[in-house]
Amino acid sequence: MATNQVNKYIWLVDTIHRAGKISFEEINKKWLRNDMSEGLEIPKRTFHKWRNAIEEMFGLIIENENCGEYRYFIENEEEITENKLSSWMIDTISTSNLLMNNTSMKDRIILENIPSGRTYLQEIIEAMKSDHKIAFTYYNYWRGDYRTHIVEPYCVKLFRQRWYMVGKLCDINKILVYSLDRMSDFSQTDQTFSFPDDFDAKLYFENCFGVVPGNDKPQRIRIKTSAQQANYIRALPLKDGHQTEVEKNDTYSIFEVELCTTFDLEQEILWHGESVEILAPKSFREAIAQRVKKMWDYYKDDK
Repeated sequence: MATNQVNKYIWLVDTIHRAGKISFEEINKKWLRNDMSEGLEIPKRTFHKWRNAIEEMFGLIIENENCGEYRYFIENEEEITENKLSSWMIDTISTSNLLMNNTSMKDRIILENIPSGRTYLQEIIEAMKSDHKIAFTYYNYWRGDYRTHIVEPYCVKLFRQRWYMVGKLCDINKILVYSLDRMSDFSQTDQTFSFPDDFDAKLYFENCFGVVPGNDKPQRIRIKTSAQQANYIRALPLKDGHQTEVEKNDTYSIFEVELCTTFDLEQEILWHGESVEILAPKSFREAIAQRVKKMWDYYKDDK
């Protein structure tokens, strides 16, 4: 299906979702302000074709009030709010549409450079669908070398604008995480594999922050933040559904979250600087303290 047609579907979903409920006349008014319209309204017959295509493609049901203004709404909104893949896809394409329709403002819209990890994303997903092993050369930051691997691809994850792949390294029969922007010489092999019944991508990352899975059991972490920084922790939880604000006043807040104390989590805590303090567990508090001490050692002799 042409990309432009999918963009139209996403535009309609986004328009109805943002409005909550909206009449066909209002939809067309908004449509005519969009460059994709080319100055032409959406015929009623075309609109209903789009509704059917959207239900088939995204599982989203666009219904009508059948009274009053006969406004349209998305009957199963939870598919957008709770389904992360659908939500991410709609948001991404909607933003792309927005930027394409405002190229005259390109000098006033500042974007962040994203590593070229998307280069192999399609090939990896195709290999996942057909259960084919993949081969690639990978650069290891810690060792500073390149090595060629044959891997069974299990799942992919987006984190901090980088794509990662989880797969079993065949040589050592171990599941590892790879960053797509460090891959080169990629190819799909003729070898197939059986996707393990006991592997669940969501459960694999269930108790971790970021892309480093925890080898130990998750721990209840108590985090004290300044009243101002607490706003950021509330808006962007360390883990959806795992975080609770247990104390709040005008000076500070205390949050509890159950996670594995991984390297990614340490980096996130340090990113918040002096506005965040780990209260428990003691082992994680000491690990953060050691990192802060090393940082202080770099600067303490400056005059």
